[in-house]
Amino acid sequence: MEKNRLNQAEDLIKKAGSSSNSPEIIKEPREGIINVQVFEKALKDLIEAEDFIYSSLPSHKLNLEDSKLFAGKMVDARAKINEILADFGVLEKVKTENKISDLSKGLLIITTKNNFKKALVKLGIDVQQIIVAGVPLEVSDMKEINPKIPEAALQGISKKIEHTKNDINRKIENMGLKEVLVIAEPDINGEILGKRSKELYNAHINLESNLKDINADILIEILLEYPNLD
Repeated sequence: MEKNRLNQAEDLIKKAGSSSNSPEIIKEPREGIINVQVFEKALKDLIEAEDFIYSSLPSHKLNLEDSKLFAGKMVDARAKINEILADFGVLEKVKTENKISDLSKGLLIITTKNNFKKALVKLGIDVQQIIVAGVPLEVSDMKEINPKIPEAALQGISKKIEHTKNDINRKIENMGLKEVLVIAEPDINGEILGKRSKELYNAHINLESNLKDINADILIEILLEYPNLD
């Protein structure tokens, strides 16, 4: 059974590599060395994705949560497949940093932690287009996150909230940014930030697990939802 599943996963790898819609130029392969570790990781991602085929029988319909998990595994596998194909000269990809920079034009991105900001900048987002909201955007939200927070502490938090909101408004106005996008993790901080940003700025919301490890392919998938902002 396991051998059959590996064979099926290998077929999926071939199809995924040949049907990618990313901006790639397909070339004749050159001599190269198979990165076995990356190949095995791609297989593992596809095998885990394959589980959803059986768990969703007979309709193969996935709910929103399972759709995100399934798509995440497929995107991770695609990134590894592309890495292997690039080693053999088959793919000549547009630099992901340039593509991400272009796709993020017109966006103000709000996140919750500095290490998330660093991950986004490393992938090509302009640092000036990112706000780290270390506090919620309303004092009442802080009480929801921590019901036991002392009233005295809320005074200092209130000033931080005012500063963060001023930064958001200043960047939107001075940089001519047209849309706000929240990229955070699906914890209480990310959920409350997303909800309040939607209310205040009509923000788009993307909550991603393990955000500090986000890769270029996943970020591009997120940004492709907003193609006409520049």
